Amino acid sequence: MLGPPPIVAPPAELVEGPLAATDVANAVGTVLEQVLDVRLRHSRAVDPVFAQELAGRLAAFVERGGKRLRTGFTYCGWRAAGGSGDTTAVLRTGAALELIQASALVHDDVMDGSLRRRGAPAMHVQLARRHRTAGMHGSAESFGRSAAVLVGDLALAWADDLLTETALGTAHGPRLHEEWRAMRTEMVAGQYRDLHAQAGRSSGADEALAIATLKSALYTVARPLALGASLAGADDHVLDALRAAGRCAGLAFQLRDDLLGAFGDPALTGKPADDDLRSRKRTYLLAVGVQLAEDADDHHAAATLAADPESVHAVQQVRAVLEHTGARDLVEAKIEELTAVSLGHFDRTGAHPALRREFATLVRQATGVPPRRAEGVA
Repeated sequence: MLGPPPIVAPPAELVEGPLAATDVANAVGTVLEQVLDVRLRHSRAVDPVFAQELAGRLAAFVERGGKRLRTGFTYCGWRAAGGSGDTTAVLRTGAALELIQASALVHDDVMDGSLRRRGAPAMHVQLARRHRTAGMHGSAESFGRSAAVLVGDLALAWADDLLTETALGTAHGPRLHEEWRAMRTEMVAGQYRDLHAQAGRSSGADEALAIATLKSALYTVARPLALGASLAGADDHVLDALRAAGRCAGLAFQLRDDLLGAFGDPALTGKPADDDLRSRKRTYLLAVGVQLAEDADDHHAAATLAADPESVHAVQQVRAVLEHTGARDLVEAKIEELTAVSLGHFDRTGAHPALRREFATLVRQATGVPPRRAEGVA
């Protein structure tokens, strides 16, 4: 009878001695490689077709990875709460976050119909191509979407397994799991609110911020900080400061993502720059543009933002209106403000100045705010 995959711990050279928050991405990458290797071997024992076509694609997607910011924030939270020494639990928690991020991205691309992710075809596109290449029956698109949902489910299962194993091995496991459980629910709530806003054609700025907070801000920064702090047995004062810092930085991160979704360079972002505009995604950027157009009685601008842009020219017109109304500049200023406020909240933890600088570096990396501007506002 096939048993569960064994628990994997990072090698000693990764967990002894202090790490800089900016170096944690490399360390967690090594942990992920080991975890994925065990999961893949277990998957092959379960079923070779499943292992090659689903588990293998998931592993490749995770290893291709992003900036690993969530792991960096987990480490900052742990250090801010007094964590030191063995980083095994921190890195394994970071690896679980990378896996749940993969789940969210794969499912998000299915729901949004996005064609590319991390510079490559989205998971459902890859699997639809597999259907065509193999000469299977039925709709390739339907097969691709259905199989991609299973890939996202598998990523979530692996993430939960890893986090549970980690929680069972630490004295602060119940607190760690409580933060994780809350984060999962917030992610689903945020995604549903996003779908709800799209279907309802709503575009209010307050609703857009609420969705951005639930869908991205909490699980990108606030919960990773709290997960790390929980591993160190943080008190309420430190947790409150970290959560406040995380909400602000996470929201700034999402607003930057909104700007990149409208004005970004696909060569740098790894995804098309017009997806959000073509789908008229209910972002804070769009909500601000609509509000500014209405306040100025600019009926042409309001009508342009209300329409579904179906051509390259129409998308360019939406971009022009977002700049003309001042929406782009206003969102940029909001990002700078949130970034500065986040750094101020983190200072309240009483963390060592070196750690505060590391946190600031991570936040600026996430929000795209230059150092002087971020620190000058504060």
